[in-house]
Amino acid sequence: MKNKKLLIIGAGIMGRGIAQVAAQTNFEVFLSDINEKIVEESIEKIKKGLDKLVFKGKITNLRLTEIIKKIIPVGNLKKCAEADLVIEAIIEDIGKKQAIFKNLDELTSPDIILASNTTSCSITEIASVTKNPERVVGMHFFNPAFIMPLVEIMPGLLTGKVTIEKTKEIALQIGKEPVILKKEGPAGITSRVLAALLNEAVWVLYEGISAVDEIDKAVILGCNHKMGPFALMDLIGIDVHLAKTKMLYNKTGDPRYRPCYLLEQMISSGRIGKKVGKGFYDYTKNPPEPISFF
Repeated sequence: MKNKKLLIIGAGIMGRGIAQVAAQTNFEVFLSDINEKIVEESIEKIKKGLDKLVFKGKITNLRLTEIIKKIIPVGNLKKCAEADLVIEAIIEDIGKKQAIFKNLDELTSPDIILASNTTSCSITEIASVTKNPERVVGMHFFNPAFIMPLVEIMPGLLTGKVTIEKTKEIALQIGKEPVILKKEGPAGITSRVLAALLNEAVWVLYEGISAVDEIDKAVILGCNHKMGPFALMDLIGIDVHLAKTKMLYNKTGDPRYRPCYLLEQMISSGRIGKKVGKGFYDYTKNPPEPISFF
């Protein structure tokens, strides 16, 4: 690949994480959102994260500057013509994703790969609005994207083999470990397996069997996980987890994914996770305090 340029659409948690890791591996990154102010704020958050690495002596100020210079805010999608790969990382809304991909299909040449970072939307459905569905692929990063090594590459029904190979190549170039799915399946591998585990943890809590922090401790110590299920849901976003679980339940009919009513209550109360300071834990406290249901 000659130019090593990426366009990332969506400057939220996932979008800026992908932008950071790409810039750190010397890609030129065009970062886009509904307006440039959102993008500039996102780049500032990346800079603050890198400042911590400078403070710890892990990178130099010069390296920080080099990374930030490679992330270019853009207010529209005209830059997509220059990119080798476009990665969409917006909210999990199939209609909004389809609108973006329809626009990208018209703006880009057929050899540019159009990838979605979706965890729950169908790649085949997203690709259905394009004239060239063979170049549409799932490229699912994991949060935080600048740390987690895994990228799941999922084909839609009509995704071409060349698209999959090129996507794998780019994933390797940005230092990730790609896992290629043989076919499309709701939520891929990791998110699907985790959804059942997280959902069961909520049911254990809801049934009064144990408390938030005790369940987390049990899973960390008993299953050798680095993070407990409730801390993980707070990191992902309880709203995001519920949407994914609902999707899996609706598409598979599998009772393992029947969402617990407690998730709806958490969202109604505004406790949707770390991004707002409160979820199953209260992050305004140091250390974070688990919510008590008993």
